[in-house]
Amino acid sequence: MQVVILAGGKGTRLRPITKQVPKSMVLISGKPFLQHQLEFSRSLGLSKFLFLIGYLGGQIKKYFGDGSKFGVEINYSCEEKLLGTAGALKNARHKLDKEFLLLNGDTFLPMDYNKLIKYFKQSGSIGVVSAYNNLEKTVQNNIAIDKSNRIVNYNKKDSKGMAYVDSGAMVFKKEILGFIPGAQFCSLEEEVFDKLIKKRELMAFVNNQRFYDMGSFKGLELLKDKLK
Repeated sequence: MQVVILAGGKGTRLRPITKQVPKSMVLISGKPFLQHQLEFSRSLGLSKFLFLIGYLGGQIKKYFGDGSKFGVEINYSCEEKLLGTAGALKNARHKLDKEFLLLNGDTFLPMDYNKLIKYFKQSGSIGVVSAYNNLEKTVQNNIAIDKSNRIVNYNKKDSKGMAYVDSGAMVFKKEILGFIPGAQFCSLEEEVFDKLIKKRELMAFVNNQRFYDMGSFKGLELLKDKLK
């Protein structure tokens, strides 16, 4: 399955580091974080990538090229202006496969993505989100599900009634593009998920695998400890 990685943001919480490099290229144990993402995915048998780049994206293209030196295939979709997580997908519409695994360029989830993909295919839904049961209570919950693991609410601002948290790995059918307006900034989490929920087309893959967010200095240090 195609692996699509969101790597276009400005990473303002990591300034001044991200004034010089894009967030996904911040070094961790001597490698850009994006390389850790790629190598972990490759270890699971995934070898076809699409990087959604924007801010300082030329650095990413220069470093990774076509992916051949990493034993994978890499294509790129570049935003001329910031489009948000959903807008970046819409911008890449001509390069997306019919189904794809979507990863954040600033979170690391050491989970077998093939199990997530298998669950997605069995669900028949447009989208599946990896939902961490937040055993360690390190972050605020943002997902509520019903007895069949269908997502009934997603809210990053109000955790009332939420028991799980989005852990940064999702699988979608390309049909999701029909829920995204074109040529404008749009967020998956804030604008598109609600539409899918109302259509009963968003499922949760519940698991107890902790994820690591390197989008802040605290998170960056935790991830460095994990990947050292």
